[in-house]
Amino acid sequence: MKKFLLLTLASLFLLTGIEARAQRIENGSHSTIGYINSDGRVENGSHSTIGYFSDSRFENGSHSTIGYYSSGRFENGSHSTIGYISGDRIENGSHSTIGYISNGRVENGSHSTIGYYPNNVKKEWVAFFFFFMHR
Repeated sequence: MKKFLLLTLASLFLLTGIEARAQRIENGSHSTIGYINSDGRVENGSHSTIGYFSDSRFENGSHSTIGYYSSGRFENGSHSTIGYISGDRIENGSHSTIGYISNGRVENGSHSTIGYYPNNVKKEWVAFFFFFMHR
């Protein structure tokens, strides 16, 4: 019984660790379009690395900076403002609403669902992935 309990706990920790590392990002049809790992590595649906996120910088797969985030503002690699996040609302550089992010769902500006994400992934990372990374 002790071995069984130990094996069960070890399996649970292993599965929890795997889940914590790779968080699946889905499109509006629930098809996997990518993964965001706890270390900030971004993968496409085939698990190929396409970029990296840190608290304030976004990089492509070659580690070239493609954007920044600070105090609710998204910037491109040249530090020009490309958008904002205000609560659940995502705005472009002109402050027009381009989408919403809340409770694990991503919506476009018309409130149509365009994707899903786990709630434990940073909203800023999800916003950049959906609205600014694929431009």
